[in-house]
Amino acid sequence: MSFAELLTQEQVERIHDASLEILEQVGLKVRYKPARELFERHGCITSTDSEIVKFPRVVVEKYRKMTPPTFTFRGRDPKFDKTIPQDSPVIVTASSAPDIIDPITGKERRAESGDIARIAHLINELPGYDIFSISTLAEDAPKDQFTISRVYPALKYCLKPIRATTTDHKDTLSVMEMVYIVAGGKEAYKEHPFLTHHYCPTVSPLTMDVLSTENVMFFAEEGLPVYPTIVPNAGLTSPMSMAGTLVQGNAEYLATCVLMQMVREGTPTIYATLATVADMRSGAYTSGAIECGMLHMAFAQIARHYNVPCGGYIGLTNSKLNDAQSGYETGMSGMGGILSGMDMFNIGGLIDALKTFDFAKAVIDDEVALMLKRVKRGISFSNEDLGVDLIKQIGPGGSYITAKHTISRMKTEAVMTKIADRDARTIWEKKGSTDTHTRAMKRVKEIMSSNTTPLLSPEVDAKLRAAFPGLVAGELLPID
Repeated sequence: MSFAELLTQEQVERIHDASLEILEQVGLKVRYKPARELFERHGCITSTDSEIVKFPRVVVEKYRKMTPPTFTFRGRDPKFDKTIPQDSPVIVTASSAPDIIDPITGKERRAESGDIARIAHLINELPGYDIFSISTLAEDAPKDQFTISRVYPALKYCLKPIRATTTDHKDTLSVMEMVYIVAGGKEAYKEHPFLTHHYCPTVSPLTMDVLSTENVMFFAEEGLPVYPTIVPNAGLTSPMSMAGTLVQGNAEYLATCVLMQMVREGTPTIYATLATVADMRSGAYTSGAIECGMLHMAFAQIARHYNVPCGGYIGLTNSKLNDAQSGYETGMSGMGGILSGMDMFNIGGLIDALKTFDFAKAVIDDEVALMLKRVKRGISFSNEDLGVDLIKQIGPGGSYITAKHTISRMKTEAVMTKIADRDARTIWEKKGSTDTHTRAMKRVKEIMSSNTTPLLSPEVDAKLRAAFPGLVAGELLPID
């Protein structure tokens, strides 16, 4: 399909040129010393009395062109492997919310590892999702097991690709020990790495942190899947104009991209974004705003200019409920993203500006995902689909309902919705007059009552518990 263009080609080139000017004349504050040293060895300009690194244009252009045009997410079951852009769009759950809407009480509370088990199973079963980015934190995690308490229940109930973020390097090594055990050894894991790592090493404005930068460099050096996200927030951490935010955000992407290529040439990455325009009445984080969708559309164009896959946190909402606001914020920016050619959508399950996971929202977003994939599939223009002979055959006043042409396409031409209601009012009333949220929660309960056997063998589970004493149970409990 062809893509919608929010920017002209001249505007894309102006953003690129302005970003190079920022990198060359202003640079980035790079807090992690090994990164500064790496930049210096490859032609960047460092200072002895500050942490500022400046990037000559020729250096940026040399290394950003080394980025491959594809990125692959791998699952424990290879049938779930996805490569973008050819398998686009890939639908990824939005991640790391501290809170959850309890599926039994309907009240907000802190999320725990058992919730991650439930969500992992849900995402494994819903057809619209391709990747499970671990949706919540785990309040019950032991102090020294922050990330493995999230990764363990995810692995226990999901065979699709999993995306995770670690904290410090010790935390990273614990996670790697866990996945090596699950894979049957380090070499076996490296042949098919089913965990993709994600960080925000560049903190707006124009600052590279320590822990995330260290982790990105580690995984790039190991040849394991990792990608960064840029998060400029117009009015607070980037200029209060979308054009200025595009310039700064693009400079931040280029700096991180260059870092990864300097570590290991040819390292795959994604031009990943979560750019917003702050609501200056309160400073609110507006991940559901239409401007967030517009910025993602523009970044997608820039990514195509660089011939790299792209995506990010789009189709989100600031609503606290599954209400009209939740629907139109998710739908409007999601459609903008698909039409502009985004490859990856972190879209599923979160409300309240990424702070809270809601099971019903995840099921609703699965249906949104199927619709987005249908849009991307486009319209077939084969002679048979064009239907000229059929239209002649049926003629004026005829009916297509019994035609073989209709029967062969009735399950594939249109999305067969399960949550969106299309019945006549009288039929809807006979079925209980339910709203979308209620139908979605019914679907959640159905999924939670079937195919819930853990996806780790008892032998592997025993090895994990021996390696990590005190590990959370990570059990999937039914929703009664």
